[in-house]
Amino acid sequence: MKPLVSIVTPCYNGENYLDRFFRSILAQTYPKLELVFINDGSTDHTEQIVESFRPELQARGIHFLYEYQENAGQAAALNRGLKLFTGEYMNWMDSDDEILPEFIEKKVDFLEKHPEYAYCYGKAIVVDEEAPERIVREISERDFSGEHAFFEDILFVRNVFFSGYLVRTEALNQAVPGREIYAGPGGQNAQLLLPLAWYYGEPGYVGESVYKYYVRSDSHSHSQNTSEKTIRQLERYERILLSTVERIPDQEAETYIETIKQHYARLRFGNAVDTRNPRLIRKYYQELHALGIQTPHDLALLVKYTIKALGK
Repeated sequence: MKPLVSIVTPCYNGENYLDRFFRSILAQTYPKLELVFINDGSTDHTEQIVESFRPELQARGIHFLYEYQENAGQAAALNRGLKLFTGEYMNWMDSDDEILPEFIEKKVDFLEKHPEYAYCYGKAIVVDEEAPERIVREISERDFSGEHAFFEDILFVRNVFFSGYLVRTEALNQAVPGREIYAGPGGQNAQLLLPLAWYYGEPGYVGESVYKYYVRSDSHSHSQNTSEKTIRQLERYERILLSTVERIPDQEAETYIETIKQHYARLRFGNAVDTRNPRLIRKYYQELHALGIQTPHDLALLVKYTIKALGK
């Protein structure tokens, strides 16, 4: 008998994308699915659209759970969905993306044949929302080396695609006790991937399993950034990382906390310089020193005179 696969999806105001999302679920070749959909306080027609798909989901034999909650953010909505799913495998998915028909089937086949892997990912196709036929880029198997390579790449946002993973529920339960992630502002992917990466290392790769990721001009994570907005994003992501790493009950994991703080302080300072705002430059320059990061003498002088010049 094939194992049940759960797809957990949080959604806020997704009316423009839900038809695409549900059609991709209904098109899956894998026969035994559960969909857990959490409406995070949407103010548009999300609920009506979701309910319009219920008969098709039921006819397809998909176990469908729908819940509404007051708006609390994507991570909080995912937390609620994590408590509800019952499958032997779990995938979490954004409501504005889609998965190609063999996405689930290929991943399940891989994990059933490779018990040494706790989770796996596949190829991602990034497309333009305004011109879906145009592929912006393709992301395939990552290069890596080192015991904690995946964990570190998530920390420093390098060589990682954050969506499209299928995980064994047994492994998730061990890595994320109580199925409870940090529910701060921002995304929810690092909160799940970091503990999985720490305990289980590199995920398996299934190139035939494809996730289709849409970017658009009004996307929260892909809109054109100013340096000040980037600073705020860096601060949010650092809080997510620190809160997630602190939940891992392993002293070796805790050794990364200072590295995280220093890495993101450097990034914030660089963006502060780009703003040409003397208040921000001073603030994040002082942050570097508070963390014990020594700056070269000539850089310190440059910052001093830049603040003075811009302050006139």
